[in-house]
Amino acid sequence: MLNRTQFKHSTRDFVYESLRESIMDLDLPPGTAISEKEISEELEVSRTPVREAFLRLKEDELLTVLPQRGSFVALIDLDHVEEARFLREQAEAGIIRLACENFSDEYLHKLEMNLEKQKTARDNEDENALYTLDKEFHRLIAEGTAKHRVWKTIQRMDTHSMRLRKLSIALKLNWKVLVEQHEAMVEAIKEKEQKKAEELIRSHLALLIYDQKALKEQYPDYFS
Repeated sequence: MLNRTQFKHSTRDFVYESLRESIMDLDLPPGTAISEKEISEELEVSRTPVREAFLRLKEDELLTVLPQRGSFVALIDLDHVEEARFLREQAEAGIIRLACENFSDEYLHKLEMNLEKQKTARDNEDENALYTLDKEFHRLIAEGTAKHRVWKTIQRMDTHSMRLRKLSIALKLNWKVLVEQHEAMVEAIKEKEQKKAEELIRSHLALLIYDQKALKEQYPDYFS
């Protein structure tokens, strides 16, 4: 979880962000029971900010509260995953078309640097680095087209998909394809090939559809 001494915002935000990060990083796997008392003791805070964080996480559909049983990290909902994939596909197809029209040298350089780090992470089998760099790659395209607010909206919706991608990368599914598709996207942006770039992003976001069967077989208790 996050370090309280390094967190500049309120205790309430610290508790929420700390729990959310643990859920998204699968440190708190789907189905894990958590209690206000345990979290308040672990984070050394009062019960009030923990209770407020639980309410926010429930609104985010990351926490499930069952009467008489307690609070649990939400299982991965594949319907939720599909809705998020649909949203991302529509938004990111438009974003990458814009990138092909006008993308600064500064952001192109950032993408190329990110891509080189991805290759290193792939070769070193560094799943955490690859997961982080994958997210950063898509964020850079959005920021480079002045669509950072769209990216933030996608992130709020994409919580179940992000956990699925974390599992996919942990099992080393499609690592080679993932990096190759990113590389092809960079080339399409450089060459201003809108149609090719859009086809690539749609194919790229469909990878999770093919991963779902393997992930459900490996982690059956993680899915609703």
